[in-house]
Amino acid sequence: MTQTKKAPRRSHAETREQTVNEIIDIATQEFVEKGLAGARIDEIAGRSTKRKIYYYFEGKDELYRAVLERAYKRVRESESHVDIEKGSAIEALRRLIEHDVNYHQEHQELVRLVMNENIHRAEHLKQIEGLPQGNRRVIALLERIIERGEAEGTFRKGIDPIELHMNISALSFYNVSNQFTFSHNFEIDMSSAAAIERRAKQVADIILAWVTKID
Repeated sequence: MTQTKKAPRRSHAETREQTVNEIIDIATQEFVEKGLAGARIDEIAGRSTKRKIYYYFEGKDELYRAVLERAYKRVRESESHVDIEKGSAIEALRRLIEHDVNYHQEHQELVRLVMNENIHRAEHLKQIEGLPQGNRRVIALLERIIERGEAEGTFRKGIDPIELHMNISALSFYNVSNQFTFSHNFEIDMSSAAAIERRAKQVADIILAWVTKID
């Protein structure tokens, strides 16, 4: 008689991580739809349990900070997987830019959360320990690309990696933050796969025109 193998038991840490992520998943939807002021623990608890929420989080503000922190960590983690070593600096920067445009489109919750946190003047962001250091990971990537581009003679001198990141973020952000108003006002498609692919290429073209050397 063949014995059925039992699935390995998860550790306490694994169980905790899964539970916390499930709560944050639900909370993210609530905060994206209603903002911090409009979100209610009771609504979040309706799809989880209030007991579990208060076991892991002190209240709505701490849960909101956890949602913000995970959203930022995920975008930085995604950028770390972009291959910036292959090919020229121009090709590497294009890959990173197009990745960012697509990531913002696929994770629109990040845009909504950032917009909401700006309303609060980054009050909650400032309370997340280590977040600025984590966000600097993308600056380190850009510094490496800029250094290569200068060595190859294709990038102009003096490009500030923070300004470069700001410009990439701004153009990636807009396609999500203003998609409904802009689409309505000018009767254009901003959300189809073809439109997003075209926009990602355009954003890369714009940024590369700014950073490349003009003879």
